[in-house]
Amino acid sequence: MPTPKLTLISKPGCHLCDDARAVMASVSGDFPGVTIDELSIADDAELFEKYVEEIPVVLIDGAVHTIWRVDPARLRTAIRKATE
Repeated sequence: MPTPKLTLISKPGCHLCDDARAVMASVSGDFPGVTIDELSIADDAELFEKYVEEIPVVLIDGAVHTIWRVDPARLRTAIRKATE
């Protein structure tokens, strides 16, 4: 069974990023082995150019899952599918 990697693309001082981080932490707790990385557009010019208007962005195994607001049920379903 594969273990998906979640990535949060964020920026400092972003309240939606704080919300996304909390949802990701809560949901991923239901899936042992799922990892969460966080990248900031403030530290990466390429990410800044690509995502500046869409923060926060959640990636699952490098593919965009959602932007702005993270729905816990939708994220849980996507992780479950990624582990099949």
